Amino acid sequence: MNIEWTITKKRGNFRPVLSYTITLTEYEKSLGVPAVRIESRIPKPPDAGLTYCWPGQNERADWSPAEYYLLMTPPHTDGTISKSLKLPWREGNAYLEVEQSFQKLRTAFERALTESSDSLPMQESGSLSISPGTRADIAPAFAAERILKAVRAG
Repeated sequence: MNIEWTITKKRGNFRPVLSYTITLTEYEKSLGVPAVRIESRIPKPPDAGLTYCWPGQNERADWSPAEYYLLMTPPHTDGTISKSLKLPWREGNAYLEVEQSFQKLRTAFERALTESSDSLPMQESGSLSISPGTRADIAPAFAAERILKAVRAG
């Protein structure tokens, strides 16, 4: 699995945007690894639909995060997921929780990957034919039928 992300912020009162892409390898997709979802450490700002945050409002006021973003790996059927999230406005533009959250997601995914990889492949075939006891039971009738066929043919 490969995780790539970028945080971009315009000058001024605009909120930063976290854009990320997670891509599974062909091997990971071939294992049918389930999508993994975690609650991140990335706080979801109030009014997260807004691209800006005015001074003294929302996260620029007296604010404690009440909600955190969920992060998810792509399902094995797609193999790629791309998302964008609005981050809370911060004076210093420091977002250490982004990398920490992706590390947490990677750890959870690696657990699921190991479990999937530990499920070994197998192929089983079988066949059954008539049992020796039944064969002995029907042998006289079978022999009689063959004799009658030979007599009729002759």
